Amino acid sequence: MNWLLLIAAGGFEIVGVAGFERLTRHRYATGLMLGISGFALGLTCLRLAMDTIPMAIAYGVFTGIGAVGSTLVGMAFWGDSARPARLACIAMIIIAVVGLKNTL
Repeated sequence: MNWLLLIAAGGFEIVGVAGFERLTRHRYATGLMLGISGFALGLTCLRLAMDTIPMAIAYGVFTGIGAVGSTLVGMAFWGDSARPARLACIAMIIIAVVGLKNTL
């Protein structure tokens, strides 16, 4: 259950970043709503997941999901670069997060 909360926390982190993107495009009402609610729900889920998952692993997974997810959403919806070097960096983040989990 706590791993599902941790995955949800990472998903909400992506929602929060999407809110920030909307703010940069001058869509203030929806940007603020998405940003505040996404980050608040993400941090709440993270806190609940940390009841049984060690902090270093939980935070690493949380930020990894947020970083990879936000980058992929940016590539899919906002025209961010999908150069091979960026994709390789995303793969390295995923490998690092899996490594953290497997050293538990």
